Amino acid sequence: MAKFLFTEQFSFSKGDSVVVIGLGRFGSSVSQSLMRLGHDVMGIDRDAEPVHDWADLLTHTVQADSTNVMVLRQLGVADFAHAIVGIGTDLAASLMTIMALTELGIQDIWVKALTAEHGHLAQRIGAHHVVYPEADMGERVAHLITGRMIDFIEFDDGFAIAKIHAPLPTQNNTLADANIREKYGVTVVGLKRANEDFQHATPGTLILPGDLLIVSGSTHLIQKFAGRSK
Repeated sequence: MAKFLFTEQFSFSKGDSVVVIGLGRFGSSVSQSLMRLGHDVMGIDRDAEPVHDWADLLTHTVQADSTNVMVLRQLGVADFAHAIVGIGTDLAASLMTIMALTELGIQDIWVKALTAEHGHLAQRIGAHHVVYPEADMGERVAHLITGRMIDFIEFDDGFAIAKIHAPLPTQNNTLADANIREKYGVTVVGLKRANEDFQHATPGTLILPGDLLIVSGSTHLIQKFAGRSK
């Protein structure tokens, strides 16, 4: 992966319709990315300004009260495959919106949460997935600041994928000779060398100084592997 986009956390089939409720920084960013990926997106916000700003960029935008199940029903929200609730600062509105979506029978509800309490409440009343963008970004930046990882994404179960500089012990060895999985507990998925195409990893892949490795595994093992200097 050359870039880790937040939308990579979403498991949508191409072309699925998505309703995004709350067009603040999070909701608008996700909406824009989903449009680029080929999804139809309806954006809903209770304020007129973001609805106007995104009117020409999304499939549909509507100014509406998302806590009112009748309003959502009239807008056809029940026909959408996925819903993303991006309301962050108004806890009551976020939870009431989730309840309304649940009543409509939406089968895939994603919620932005700022706190663990918000996330737990959201799941109790019907959210299928909870994301913590501020916390996730903070951890990601912390990993990047160390200089060990160039890019990084972590999943719910502690599994991660990262782009790192080839550690010193692996250089001038094939993957088979470096024995990375057995020694370090991580898997090299691929390799990128300057001015060359991306290579999918094979036992015979040669690792040279300056190569970038795409690796997967548990977060703490990737951290240890990325920091190996001998």
